[in-house]
Amino acid sequence: MNLELTEEQIALRDTVRQFLAEKAGVAGYVRPLLDDSTGTTDGVWRGLADIGATGVLVPHEHNGAGMTMVEAGVVAEELGAALYPGPWLSSAVAAARALVRTGADGGLLAGIADGTDIATVGGLSGHRPTANGATLSGELAAVPDVAAATVLLVIADGPDGVGLYSVDPLSDGVTATARSHVDPTHKLFDVALDGAAAKRLADAPNDVVDALTDDVIIARAADALGAANTVMNLAIEYAKVRRQFDQPIGSFQAVQHLCVDMYESVELARSGIIHALWAADAAKPADRHLAALRAKAFAGRLASVGDTAIQVFGGIGFTWEHDAHLYLKRLLGWSAYLGAPDRYLEEVGTELVSELDRKVLQ
Repeated sequence: MNLELTEEQIALRDTVRQFLAEKAGVAGYVRPLLDDSTGTTDGVWRGLADIGATGVLVPHEHNGAGMTMVEAGVVAEELGAALYPGPWLSSAVAAARALVRTGADGGLLAGIADGTDIATVGGLSGHRPTANGATLSGELAAVPDVAAATVLLVIADGPDGVGLYSVDPLSDGVTATARSHVDPTHKLFDVALDGAAAKRLADAPNDVVDALTDDVIIARAADALGAANTVMNLAIEYAKVRRQFDQPIGSFQAVQHLCVDMYESVELARSGIIHALWAADAAKPADRHLAALRAKAFAGRLASVGDTAIQVFGGIGFTWEHDAHLYLKRLLGWSAYLGAPDRYLEEVGTELVSELDRKVLQ
């Protein structure tokens, strides 16, 4: 595993970074969309598709870039750094991986790659809906980006086992309600399905669903890494120019300790997330799952970076006009995603004890 980006990955990173800086800045784009249920505009979504970002995980045979989760992580980190509020994680990662891992297509992959289709996935956690013939009934909690989606992919229980189904989110029997939560840059919805027309695309056995869940957690971790790294750098630059007692506050030891704590958290997370992105494609299932567990278990460390940055900013960091609070909310949303870190820490601990037991018995 190479921890350094290749020339191609650097080019991808720079392309996405430049596009977001020019077309989707925090002040001119993100803030006006904080109360918009879709979180995106046609122009920016089309632009992401044109630079290949929406098709990064779509295989070549479906007109995608055919890249790996490592490249998806490069894009996710830049989107997190820019606080991009749209459905990229849902469509380009969750939906694309769901279709690839289950072997389903139905033409959706090509549509995701060129941006004409926006998909999201429900049923990764909690109770799954029930399939009855060609309809689905049940409830889905905290599904991202439903208002922006043209296709809702649902993992549901049916008479033939667990399957992946496609649903038109605007069809009869589908009710989506915006869910209030800490992060306005990620849009969540509770979805009620009442005899909604659905098409079964493929089987979705438990091991496939587990792998898909790991994929989404790992990609979200990369997004959080971008947000944490950016707010850390903003705070450090502020500490260089903000003066008290005729000297920069960055010269005070207490502030230096805060900056070092942020840097340590970000860089420790970076190595773990790079490993997890690699493991999503290249490692054995058990190792991939453990890498995802670790990324989520230590999610609170990245959330603390946003909190510490606001301490460095002082009173200005608490104001609505400053972006620091948006980064903190992005990181708090990551920490809460698919459950708080505590239970993941317990799972990591359990895996560690089991591994030690196996070594003792060998």
